[in-house]
Amino acid sequence: MTVRPEILAANDLYAGTFTKGDLALPPARGFAVLTCMDARLDPAKYAGLSEGDAHVIRNAGGRATDDAIRSLVISHKLLGTKEWFVIHHTDCGMELFTSQVMGDLLSESLATAQFNGSAWVNPTQEGGSPEGKFIHWQTFTDLAQSVRDDIARIKGHPLVNKSIPVHGFIYDVKTGRLIPVE
Repeated sequence: MTVRPEILAANDLYAGTFTKGDLALPPARGFAVLTCMDARLDPAKYAGLSEGDAHVIRNAGGRATDDAIRSLVISHKLLGTKEWFVIHHTDCGMELFTSQVMGDLLSESLATAQFNGSAWVNPTQEGGSPEGKFIHWQTFTDLAQSVRDDIARIKGHPLVNKSIPVHGFIYDVKTGRLIPVE
């Protein structure tokens, strides 16, 4: 069963009352957020955002990958953001595996794996690929250190303007609070 019909129905409702077609291209509040794709995080709610306020860049773990940095550089260079936030979160799935584990899982099967409480396993062997062993999956074991590492990577990147403040936080999925990372 696909959720496609639900998405289209929700979009019809949204478009029927849509009034924000005149928003400017640059974000009105002049900042960008790099955060995780985890469905429990709603940056609009935890950061008080409305459409048009800020750029929100999401990936697994909210990591400062080459593509995330590409987006941040575009955000600043062409769209004028002057401040950036790196926000990771508690209970992140990126702490539950390593690049080696992911590479091994993908080598065995491309089907969805399952977490059995202590390890990821492939319930079926539906063909895999060794290509997963060549990707750095950006996993981590220390949440606060992952934020500090990403901030350092961003600030140290040769295409990042050194005047841009980069702030680090951990979002607590149990309380909804942002906890500063120094």
